[in-house]
Amino acid sequence: MKFSQKDLFFSVITGLITGFIAWRIFVFLGRPELLGISVVWLILIVPVLWIIGVNLGYFLGRWMSFFDQFGKFAAIGFTNAAVDFGILNLLIATTGIAAGVTYSVFKSISFLVATLHSYIWNKFWAFETSGSQGGGEFLKFFSVSLLGLLVNVSIASLIVNLIHPILGMDAKVWANVGAVVGSAAALAFSFIGFKFLVFKK
Repeated sequence: MKFSQKDLFFSVITGLITGFIAWRIFVFLGRPELLGISVVWLILIVPVLWIIGVNLGYFLGRWMSFFDQFGKFAAIGFTNAAVDFGILNLLIATTGIAAGVTYSVFKSISFLVATLHSYIWNKFWAFETSGSQGGGEFLKFFSVSLLGLLVNVSIASLIVNLIHPILGMDAKVWANVGAVVGSAAALAFSFIGFKFLVFKK
């Protein structure tokens, strides 16, 4: 497969979404600069990284066809993680609560919103199943996503609520560390489920 205009357009759109949300999260966490450089540049850098990542997927797909979809899935996955973290941080910023049972509720809400976002991008871009499959496809997607939610929230909550923050991190930063680890585990789990159970051709 080759990098298409559709891939370019979707890489740029998802990259802009991710870059913008990442910039706002860094500002919320009190880190508007990395290595002395404003993180606002993420809005321009991330779309380029997504274009490179999707192309890398196609390049690796010459030897293992699995990667043709994985490059797009990874870009979507990172975008969904940005949506997830953006909503999580918005809820934390609004309430001032970054731990306990309320954190687990916030994490569940943010993950579910990101899952709905994920369905559209995966259906029409990563797995390209534009035809109507009825409610069965969405039910399978939701089931895999629900299991992914359990993986994501369980791991994130265990880290946030059972492990004391390290390296002097405050509660807000540690909440995001938990979210990153939970999302990484859910990303791997979800790709396998979506590819072999939901969007199989």
